[in-house]
Amino acid sequence: MNKVISIFILIFFFSCQENYTPKPRGFFKLSFPTKNYQQYAQDCPFTFEFSVYSKIDTLEKRCFFNLHFPDFKATLHLSYFPLNKNLYEHTEESRVLAYKHSIKANAISEQPFIDRKNRVFGLVYDYEGTTATALQFYLTDSTTHFFRGALYFDTEVNDSIAPVSNFLQEDIKYLIESFRWKEKLVQ
Repeated sequence: MNKVISIFILIFFFSCQENYTPKPRGFFKLSFPTKNYQQYAQDCPFTFEFSVYSKIDTLEKRCFFNLHFPDFKATLHLSYFPLNKNLYEHTEESRVLAYKHSIKANAISEQPFIDRKNRVFGLVYDYEGTTATALQFYLTDSTTHFFRGALYFDTEVNDSIAPVSNFLQEDIKYLIESFRWKEKLVQ
C-alpha cells in the first residue's frame, strides 16, 4: 500500500509540470524616418545641414544650442568659440572631455576630418561600449573658429540602442560634411 501511495504521489508531481518551450528573442520594432535635411542659417559664423526630424533649442550663450531628436530621446549638444590664438586650449579640452568616457568605453576611435576646400578641419571621437555619449567631435579653421558637438541619449545606454545610435551618427556625420564657415565673423 505504501508503494502505491508513493508511486501515486510521484506521478502526481511529475504530471503537473509543464514542458518548457523556449521563446524566441524579442526585438524592438524600429522605424526610422526618411533622411531629409534643412539648412541651419542663424546669426552665427557657420552653417550646416541638419535633419528635419530634429529640433533646435537655442541656449543663452550665443551660438550654443542643442539639437534634440525627440523620437529617439537623444540630444546633440553644440557650442561655438571664437579663437584668439588658443586653438590648443580648445582641442585639448575637447580631448579631455572625450576621454572622460574611457572608463566605460570598450574602445574610442579618432577619425580626422579634413575639408581643405572649405577650411574645415576636425576630429571625430567614436565610442564602442556603454558610454554616456555615442559620438563627439570638433571642427575648426585652425585660426578663427572652433565648433564642438557631443551626442548624448536621455535613456540608459545598452545594446538595444545601437541601431538608433548608428542612425543618428549618420546624421551627425552628414552635418559635419555639410559644415561651412561664413565669410565674415559675425560679432
